[in-house]
This record gives sequence, C-alpha cells and structure tokens, in this order.
Amino acid sequence: MLPGRGRNGQAARAARLLGTRTAWTPVGDGEFFCPGCGGDRNYQRLTGRRRFTLLGMPVLPRGETGPVVECAACKRHFGTDVLDHPTTTRFSAMLRDAVHTVALAVLAAGGICSRTSLEAAAATVRAAGFDDCTEDQLGALVEALAADTGRVFGEPCGAGLAIELHEALDPLAPHLAPAGRESILLQGARIALADGPYTPAERDALATVGAALTICADDVTRLLAAARTPS
Repeated sequence: MLPGRGRNGQAARAARLLGTRTAWTPVGDGEFFCPGCGGDRNYQRLTGRRRFTLLGMPVLPRGETGPVVECAACKRHFGTDVLDHPTTTRFSAMLRDAVHTVALAVLAAGGICSRTSLEAAAATVRAAGFDDCTEDQLGALVEALAADTGRVFGEPCGAGLAIELHEALDPLAPHLAPAGRESILLQGARIALADGPYTPAERDALATVGAALTICADDVTRLLAAARTPS
C-alpha cells in the first residue's frame, strides 16, 4: 500500500480539509490566582463562537462555547469557577481580618480586658499582618464595640458578635486546609487563656469561631483542651 493511501492517510487528508475553529471575544478582565502559574496573574474572560472550517476557512457556525478564563501569562484556559479562589493578596487580607475579628471577639467575651490578654491578642494580630497593632488600640476597639452595640462585657456570644464572626470567617473557611482552620481557633484559645481558664462566655465565643470555620463540635472541644496543655 502506498504511503498516505491507508486509513491514517485518509484521516490526515480529512483533517486538512475539514475542522473547527473558535473565535474568542473578550468580555471582561481582572486579576485572579492562576492554577497553572501558581500565582496572581491578569486574566481575560472570553466567550467563543465555533465554526466548521473547509481548507482552513470558516464556513458554517457550530454554536457558542465558553465562557472561559484565559491567563495573560501562560495563556491557558480555565473554567470560570477558578475566579472563586481569592488572589494571594486578597487571601492574605481575609486571613488578617479574620484573626483580628477573632481576637476582638475573645477579648470582648473575656470581660474587662487584662493586660496579659491584651498583650497576647496584640501579638497575635501583629503576626497576622497588622504590624502596628497595640494593646491600647485593641482595648479601645473592644470598648467602642461594646458601647456601640450596648453589649455587656463577659456575656455569651450574642447575635451581633456571631454575625461579625461569620462575616469574617465564612468566606475564608473553604480556602483553608483543616490545619489552617484549627490554627485560627487555637490562636483565639490562647488569647482567652492568657489571663486564666476559659470563662463560659469565652467558650461560647470560641465555639462560634469553630462553627464559622466548619470545625465540628467534638474537634472544637478537643482543640480547646489541647490549648490548655503546655507544649
């Protein structure tokens, strides 16, 4: 059989004659975390129209495709659900704000803030990214929050505080590994323990933190007990 006369040759000739082509149209852009590059990149959101081609020329429409997200760096295409993942910059801000909110919640639950609890909270918040956070700033924030909401120090976690915790933690939890979620809870636990054993209000606040982080109640109990044990 002569070269190009078999089935493979026929398929190759057909591929040269007939094919499909997609014409992409940009419909938006922005910044995203590219799973191909492994970092923050610019993107274009594209929609496409597919056409049959004859000898490389488009002849008949074949319908729409997409939308897709195209990375400006690696040019790979991804489904639009990739935009649900926060950028590295946004993730860092979400984590920093979450730790700050947990620290304030635990301080408010603990009653009149002792110096040791304020020092522990300020160190935790600085480590999360608020480099200029001080004990006095946190104390003033806790007092301002209590005055604004009419909340009494040392009360169990009320609806307003629970809402604040969920607003800070709910968007973050899906993007954290279990160890990361546990770490946030343990940071709050160590602030609560800085001036003595947990109070009922502190336990209630930490249970709310655990729920917002999708940590089951049994694991919350285990982690709070572990935080009491010196390492």
